[in-house]
Amino acid sequence: MVLTEQLSRVEERFEELDRLMADPDVVSDYARVQELAQERSSLEALVNAYRRYQGLQSQLEDNRALLEENEDPELSELAEMEIAELEAEAAGLEDALRRMLLPKDRNDDKNVIVEIRAGAGGDEAGIFAANLLRMYTRWADDHKFKTELMSMSETGVGGIKEAILEVRGKGAYSRMKYESGVHRVQRVPTTESQGRIHTSTATVAVLPEAEDVEIEISPNEMKVDVFRSSGPGGQSVNTTDSAVRLTHLPTGLVISCQDEKSQLQNRLKAVRILKTKLYDIERQKQLEDLGAARRSQVGSGDRSEKIRTYNFPQGRVTDHRINKTLFQLEQVLDGDLDAFIEDLAAFDQAQQLQAMGEEA
Repeated sequence: MVLTEQLSRVEERFEELDRLMADPDVVSDYARVQELAQERSSLEALVNAYRRYQGLQSQLEDNRALLEENEDPELSELAEMEIAELEAEAAGLEDALRRMLLPKDRNDDKNVIVEIRAGAGGDEAGIFAANLLRMYTRWADDHKFKTELMSMSETGVGGIKEAILEVRGKGAYSRMKYESGVHRVQRVPTTESQGRIHTSTATVAVLPEAEDVEIEISPNEMKVDVFRSSGPGGQSVNTTDSAVRLTHLPTGLVISCQDEKSQLQNRLKAVRILKTKLYDIERQKQLEDLGAARRSQVGSGDRSEKIRTYNFPQGRVTDHRINKTLFQLEQVLDGDLDAFIEDLAAFDQAQQLQAMGEEA
């Protein structure tokens, strides 16, 4: 059985880690011990569940043997009842083990950088982009994640052209990665005298934040320009050249930051955003190399895909990937996204399980 073979290999590795951590030559190497302990911790829950599964299978064998040998009707009835209970528990545990065996996205525990851009729809698109920024900030606050607005370009009518929001906390990417794509709003703009429903869009990109060890940028690969920060309409909000524009020469990526008063702070922010974008480029290449058949439709982060519609006249929000509709528009825009996130995660997991079965 493929599942049992995979689990046996995991258990063997777990036991090997125990032996290595007890080896005197390894114990003296603190960094190596930490590395081994981290790997052991990541396998412990899976191994414990597998051992419980093995125990259930052993109990089932004993009960079935007892049922065949026993002639007492009362004992047979008890054995049959226990077998049914054990089989149900074993089936549930087997399903859980399959899910636990799914390869974990190595980015899941990372902080994220969320880019929100107004799309089609003029001023209304900018206002909708501001709504999304507020929605994600509220959601992050509710889940005790820390947020930092790294960059924002306003439209002057209560909207934004673009905003870059950092969300910090373990597991941020695992929850937010399903938000990448085109978000569509249908509503009557406040400026519309005839009461006609307009459709506007905004795009969202959720990027796992790159760590310094993952992306290195040589100073001669960057062109740095400084300029004076300005607010909506060109109004000066700073009297020094504190804003920073970085151009990554090999890729042509341009990052501007002007929200901080210090040029150094703006430069540090711009470098973090640039590293994250370069890391995302490499990650997208890896996804392409995997091939379309093995990529998750939900977690692919395709920014051209229309993923969700927010319909104000009907008070509904529809996620098109899982055909889920909630008539809770206000709550969702206030950050109550968990119903969508949980179903998207479950759907993504189901797709991976199906792919695993096909490959087996």
